[in-house]
Amino acid sequence: MTPLELQKALSAQGYVAGDRLAMALHLTGVLERPLLLEGPAGVGKTEVAKALARMRDTRLIRLQCYEGLDASHAIYEWNYQRQLLAIRAAEAHGGTSEDLLFSEDYLLRRPLLEAIQQDEPAVLLIDEIDRADEEFEAYLLEILSDFQITIPELGTVKAKAKPVVILTANGTRDLSDALRRRCLYSYLDYPDRDTELAILKAHRPGIEATLARQIVGVIQQIRAEDLEKVPGIAEMLDWAAALSGLGLNDMSRDPQAVQSTLVCLLKTAADRDALPPTVMDRLIGKVA
Repeated sequence: MTPLELQKALSAQGYVAGDRLAMALHLTGVLERPLLLEGPAGVGKTEVAKALARMRDTRLIRLQCYEGLDASHAIYEWNYQRQLLAIRAAEAHGGTSEDLLFSEDYLLRRPLLEAIQQDEPAVLLIDEIDRADEEFEAYLLEILSDFQITIPELGTVKAKAKPVVILTANGTRDLSDALRRRCLYSYLDYPDRDTELAILKAHRPGIEATLARQIVGVIQQIRAEDLEKVPGIAEMLDWAAALSGLGLNDMSRDPQAVQSTLVCLLKTAADRDALPPTVMDRLIGKVA
């Protein structure tokens, strides 16, 4: 599939991918390399993996990263309760075998191990990797390089089918050079006016053309304001649904209703205070 064909296929799934992202995804498949997506929160990094899984009609396996994440929650752990029951049952019959206790029957597969043991290539989403501790990155290197996991009690487990691996990062902390070397890279920023309008029309096809143009124009201006939490694409789509649901087709005709719907966009008290009616009137006036 060429990058252009990939763009069209993703568009059919409701995801509007730019040329750079389409090429990065294309090379991810050709080279069988993980793809690291960086960019501010709310620009659609996670949605890339979801749309890719839908497009490929395959399973999406997601590992949500957080501070303190360790191998037992990300890769595998042993089912100690079942092992203990097996020991007690064996002792009642005169003995036990340690080899049997450390078999796949007692293995709990977490997202990373599960992803490489799929019969068909899955899409593995390692979301917000920069929220995990630096030490956790070391666990990923074997998987990202060789698509295999070493389990001391069982040996090396190689991928049945190599997953498509998408890592996302919001810039919470710097990632290690070792991890970056193993990945292709693409940066996702907030979309430009035409791209965001295409996204809006893809997700809200029934929206009035005037209202769609105003929503995109205003949201692009709002992102230029000094806000704590800049509204992303998901917030823009929620706002569009709210405005359309109120029956508005022109923001300038009901500024009060527009102001009341800012609960879809503004997520802190400081940001709410930064966009009073006078500011919103000014922003709407520029696109009306």
